[in-house]
Amino acid sequence: MAAEDPRPLVGEPLSLDLLNTRWRLTAITEDLLTDVAGLAVWLRSNGLDERCAADEATLDAVLQAREALAEAVRDPANPSREALARVNAVLDRGRLRRGLTAEGPTEEAEPDSPAWLPAWLAADDYLRLLSIDPGRVRACANEGCLLHFFDASQNRRRRWCSMAVCGNRAKAARHYARARR
Repeated sequence: MAAEDPRPLVGEPLSLDLLNTRWRLTAITEDLLTDVAGLAVWLRSNGLDERCAADEATLDAVLQAREALAEAVRDPANPSREALARVNAVLDRGRLRRGLTAEGPTEEAEPDSPAWLPAWLAADDYLRLLSIDPGRVRACANEGCLLHFFDASQNRRRRWCSMAVCGNRAKAARHYARARR
């Protein structure tokens, strides 16, 4: 039986979902990608388990992509040279092959090695999010939280990875602070 995804926030775009394989709900930082079994959970959660092998080579590639994205997401609108170089190094591991068929245009990711497919897809997804609006790529406003999200709200005012977790904690802390006065 397949293990369930233990993360508190799932369903974000692939690049941010990869970042969210590290999270903190208490003082302890959790990491889904400490082994191949965790990689298998992440691949399954993102519908990549049929296309990508859960093995050491893929885990290594995905971890490299996660570190590159973590550096880039610190300031999505103005990434450092190091962040650019690291994301571009992941993107250099593949390309997007476009074609035309009787059914219409096609696009297919072609990594230089099958192990790099999920890492390349995550880096490519990050570019897609930046092309939509880099300001919508956000870290949770809870300083102790490590999670990221793409703010798809109409008014662009989402602050928390989850209202049920971090948003509720912030509300409770404000209430507690007011009650102590």
